[in-house]
Order: sequence, then C-alpha cells, then structure tokens
Amino acid sequence: MTDNALQFDNAFLRELPGDPSQAPGTRQVEDAAWSMVMPTPVSRPELLAWSPEVAEAIGFTPRDVLDPDFAEVFAGNALLPGMQAYAANYGGHQFGHWAGQLGDGRAIALGEAVGRDGGRHELQLKGAGPTPYSRGADGRAVLRSSLREFVCSEAMHHLGVPTTRALSLVATGDSVVRDMFYDGRAAPEPGAIVCRVAPSFIRFGSFELPYVRGDIHLLRRLTDFTIARDFPHLPPGPDRYADWFAEVCTRTATLMAEWMRVGFVHGVMNTDNMSILGLTIDYGPYGWIEPFDPDWTPNTTDAGGRRYRFGWQPRIAHWNLGQLAQALSPLFDEVVPLQAGLDGYAQTFTTADRAAQARKLGLERLYDDDVELLQELLVLLHDGEADMTLFYRALGERDPAAAPDAVLFGTFYGDDAEARIGPALAQWLARYAVRVGRDPLDAAQRRETMRRANPRYVPRNWLLQEAIDAATAGDLAPLHALQAVFRHPYDDQPGREAYARKRPDWAANRAGCSMLSCSS
Repeated sequence: MTDNALQFDNAFLRELPGDPSQAPGTRQVEDAAWSMVMPTPVSRPELLAWSPEVAEAIGFTPRDVLDPDFAEVFAGNALLPGMQAYAANYGGHQFGHWAGQLGDGRAIALGEAVGRDGGRHELQLKGAGPTPYSRGADGRAVLRSSLREFVCSEAMHHLGVPTTRALSLVATGDSVVRDMFYDGRAAPEPGAIVCRVAPSFIRFGSFELPYVRGDIHLLRRLTDFTIARDFPHLPPGPDRYADWFAEVCTRTATLMAEWMRVGFVHGVMNTDNMSILGLTIDYGPYGWIEPFDPDWTPNTTDAGGRRYRFGWQPRIAHWNLGQLAQALSPLFDEVVPLQAGLDGYAQTFTTADRAAQARKLGLERLYDDDVELLQELLVLLHDGEADMTLFYRALGERDPAAAPDAVLFGTFYGDDAEARIGPALAQWLARYAVRVGRDPLDAAQRRETMRRANPRYVPRNWLLQEAIDAATAGDLAPLHALQAVFRHPYDDQPGREAYARKRPDWAANRAGCSMLSCSS
C-alpha cells in the first residue's frame, strides 16, 4: 500500500497537554487531554467493506484499500508514517447524571490526516483494544455494532444529516465475549473494528471534565485550541467565546431538526456523545421510527425512563448544551452570553424544524396557522401506527385532493388501517388539499420538494440485522447491497423495493431490531 499520499498534522497532540504515563491499565488521567496508547494487534484482519467516497477524500486509491496492508493498518496491527495513536480524555453526563472521567475506552485515534480534499480527517479505530479509559473492559467491539455504525454513519451522510463518516469495516478474526442485554447470558461474538472519520471528535464532555476538576487552565487551552482549529472563521476579539458557543448551539439545533426530519433516534444522548461540531457521533443503540411513536426509544437501558425517546431529542440537546454552558462558565465574566446561546438554540431549532416539516409536507413554508394541521397529522400517524418514512413518501406521490387509497393505507401497520383511521385520514387530507391549493409551490415543485425531504430508504434495524446475520455466516452481499442502496436514499431504485417496506412481523420483537443495548 502506498503511503506517500497521506500527510498528518496531529495538532491535538501537539498543542494540548498529554498524559505523562504510558503504563498499562486504567487510571484517572489528570491535567491532560489525551494518553498515548497503541492499538492491540488482532489475529486475522479481513477487510469487509469500505467507503470509496471517504477513501478518496482522505487520499487512498482503490488499489491502496485492496492491498492487504490496508486491513493490517485499520485493524490496529500497524501504523503508517505520520500516524500517532492516542485516546482522548473526557467526562460526561450519562442519563442525566455526572459519570466522571469516561474517555475513549475502546476508540484509539491514529492521527489527523490532511486529505486530498484539503480537509482534516481524524482517523479513529473503534474496538482497537484497551486504553487508560477502558474502565476494566476489553476495549473491543463486535461485528454487529461495528457493521451498524459503518452502514448508518455513511447512510446519514447521504441523507444530508451532519455526521461522522466511516472509512472501513475490518473483521479481526478474534472472538469477543459480550452480554448483549446484561442478563448473565454472555457469549462469544465475532470481533470487528470500524474506522470512524471526522474533522474532530471533541465533544461536550471534553470541556465538562476539566471544569468539574477545577482545571480552568486546561479548560481554557482546550477551548482556545478548538476555536482555532475547528472554528477558524470566527473573528478574534472579546466576543469570540460567546460567538463560538452560539455557533455550537445553532449547529446542534440544526442537527436535531435533521434527526426529526428523517426519523432517527440516537438512543444514548449522553453529553459525552454530543459533538462540538454538531455532528452525529457514537452510533450505538440507535433506531428509526417505523410505527410512528414520539415516545419510542430503541435503547433497552433507557426503557424505563425513556429519557432519549424520539420526541424528546430536541429537549435533551438543549439540556446537554446547558451542561456545556455550565462547564464553560469560568471563561465568561457573566452568564448573559451563555444564556443568549441557549436562547439561540431554541430559536434556531424552531426555525429549522418548521422549515424541515414544511418541506416534508410540500409547502413553501410553515406558518403559525399550519402548526395545528401538522400536529393533527402527527396524532393521526401515532394513533394509526403509520410507518413515518413510507407515509410521507406516499403522500408526496399522490394528488392531495384524492381520497385515501390502498397505497396510503398500506403505510400503516395492521390490516385494519382503513377501518381504524379512514375517516380521520380523509378529513385531514381534505384540509391538507385546501392548504396545498393556497401554497405558492405548483404541483411539480411540491412533489420535488417532498421527494428531497422524505427519503425512500433508511437503515432500518431489521435490514441491518439481516446483513449482520449474513456477514456472521460469511456472506457479505447483503452488507454491500445496503451500502449501494443508501448512497441514493431519495431516489427510486427499481428492483430494490424490498429495502423500502414496513418492518416484517419477525422483527417486531427480535433483539437487534426492536431492542438494542449499549453492548458492543
């Protein structure tokens, strides 16, 4: 594999203090943003899948990727020139409670590659072995969770949702023992490593930890570094911290509106899983709204309180930003700029969410008078158990003035949808037709607006589980098929109708489809 195309500028290591110890084992790491740690080698690396778009952006050719040395590097068995392996130190609130030091317990960064596209790409191996932050765990990841992250992060990019990317998925050839639901039934599973890619993996919890420890010097250094490296467009001056926090808030608000638009449920919105860049990071027990239910969470750990349910995600993001504001408060003379940032979050989310919902309905914009129409639809979708993705797509392909037909009723779960919600749906469609008739968009514009806002294909958990089952048995074709489908999620793809259908009965209560945990 050629390596002369890759250049590294490992600014995070160069400009922030590191852990002076390289001793094995877990420990509390004070006064440091990172710890040097090498990936633990694996026995039989095998490349299972890779993203051509991400590889090209970084500077890898297809020939590079298919070279056996590529799998060795991205399984953690070797480093390319310029790579420096480390794990980041951070804390976080988990399920609303301060959890102390967390850090990269099973993620090891290889460095910051300056790509062929001119961008900065931090390369991070998830599942590459223990670090000082592993908290007694083995630092490994299994195939099922690694495949899920690889597929979904790339799908989210093509859906237009801000996200980390994925370069590669590599099988390790080693087994990893996991207790999937923490119920005492641990079992060996095939191990795998996904290479995650982002301009930065700095998160809210990166700032919380030095604040809680009273290390204001490190807090300020980290903040100055983050602004200089990742927000270079912000002008210098006394308002720079305030401008930065305001932008973090608006980016997060925009992200929440996009999650709600496509029906994505993160499942574990702890502050250590919130990106300072407003990206979707740390794909764990995520899910996609199928029967529409704002109270649904895919995370079994959250089943009792449902803190991270679909409908609460914008609220939780605001709460998380509040914790970030508290952590940054020593850098401000008064709380007014921080409160202004939080207020800006609420305003930005309302604006972005309304714009997204207007596009989903094929309207130029959503006026105050339209909010009631939207809320009536959401109640109807919930009561009728509609598949959110399929319903909106079907709505955009029909004459708004037409009576509900079998296609539209077919987007609801159950065989008695017409009997259950037929009259209510007909009444809503009549009101919707009147509103569409008053809208400036003509019929062609409305259809195209809705097509671009409402995907045909999303990475439903049951589709991923089918690919996991096949890959575990040695068949990678379903995985590669999913990659191909999700590269064009808004386009009709003849012959691939099976990827755009309601959840089958067998998946309704199967582990990995309707129930997931943080186990990986």
